[in-house]
Amino acid sequence: MRIGELAAVVGVTPRAVRHYHHLGLLPEPERLGNGYRDYTLRHAVVLARIRRLTELGLGLAEVRDVLADDAGKDLVEVLTELDEDLARQEAAIRDARRRLRTLLDAGELPAEGPVSAELAALLARVPGSGSPTAAKDREILALLDTAAPPEARARITGLLTEALADPDAVRKAERAYALLDALAGAVPDDDPRVEEAARALAEAIPGGLVPEEGLPEGDAFLRAVCADFSPAQAEAFRRALALVAGERP
Repeated sequence: MRIGELAAVVGVTPRAVRHYHHLGLLPEPERLGNGYRDYTLRHAVVLARIRRLTELGLGLAEVRDVLADDAGKDLVEVLTELDEDLARQEAAIRDARRRLRTLLDAGELPAEGPVSAELAALLARVPGSGSPTAAKDREILALLDTAAPPEARARITGLLTEALADPDAVRKAERAYALLDALAGAVPDDDPRVEEAARALAEAIPGGLVPEEGLPEGDAFLRAVCADFSPAQAEAFRRALALVAGERP
């Protein structure tokens, strides 16, 4: 058989046959006097097995391992691992669809979406509509919703949800946002308003939100947050964290 005939019999492309030759999955056949490859039934059997294994989801490196073992002793192990991997993928897909359904059923998505259903519910209650600082705060929450470990994410969301249930806490947050908005732009970090904003922000931060050990000045996340604000806003943020830490015994 010529390469095109072999490919047609097994249901693959000649290009795939050449690729399998290149990877060492399919042995090279003898060549006729005119230089053409002469494929045998054995080549078709091996090629058909490669096709079956790849259609099951095995990678070509795994196919090579299976083909290298003539007795097929590793095939059960490989297929078991593949079955377990597919089960994990199925579970991930079910979870993704559940989260998508929750977001779609909620109606209007937040500007920061898609986010978890828990954060979407929280963002609907975050005050400071129209405040640039509040908008950045929401972006940071969306970042944490993605990057923070599940336990930390649940703790942060829970604390903020509980705090925003208190009208007085909402008023404190709105005041802090307004004072921080006033520090945007080319305001020096020694402006007298920085201290007022820092104290307002410290009062608005729910208890337990900041880790007991605080955030070290060299913390990468803290540096990234501060770099996104004006110098005066960043200084107010640092002072607020220091005030919160100083209130602990």
